[in-house]
Amino acid sequence: MLINCDDSSLVIDSLCDQARSQKFAVACFYFDFAAQKNQSLAGMLGALLKQVVGGRDEIPKKIAQAYEDQKMVIGGRGPQLADIVGMLQTAASEKPTFICIDALDECVAAYRVKLLDSLGQILQGSPGTRVFITGRAHIEAEIERRLPRKVATLRITPRRHDIISYLHNKLDEDTTPDAMDSSLKVDIIKKISEGVSET
Repeated sequence: MLINCDDSSLVIDSLCDQARSQKFAVACFYFDFAAQKNQSLAGMLGALLKQVVGGRDEIPKKIAQAYEDQKMVIGGRGPQLADIVGMLQTAASEKPTFICIDALDECVAAYRVKLLDSLGQILQGSPGTRVFITGRAHIEAEIERRLPRKVATLRITPRRHDIISYLHNKLDEDTTPDAMDSSLKVDIIKKISEGVSET
């Protein structure tokens, strides 16, 4: 488990590339602060379940039966949180699985507690599952407290020259270059890079 990794897409891309040849599953979810209202816990875990099951030739019988049972409920109610956690646990126990959660700190705090508890249940029932989490450092203690397994933490802090290089690249990609003169560009880079702490 890693925390505070700025570019999780590199890790996820690498896992997905390896998954094809090494026969394991990868499921990812990206939290977005701007979309908090649309990111329910059941929806997020359901998305992970869909990814884990979607890469298989055959859906595990226990999961297929759970969906069939839900069709019988009035209105065809979707699976509840406990059902989804159980199905994820079943799917992950049958095949080595990596669950990747990006920007956990952008998840609603009340959901985050339930999500970590749900991930803890999944880990307990499927020893071959690994969880990769990115987020800001302030959620580290919460993760360590709520997940039953040892947490490995990797802190990544930006270096000033990396930030300056990134800003140059982004400003060079501006589709309206005439809207900014060279002195404004210099001011932007200077102001932002001065705020970078390398400790």
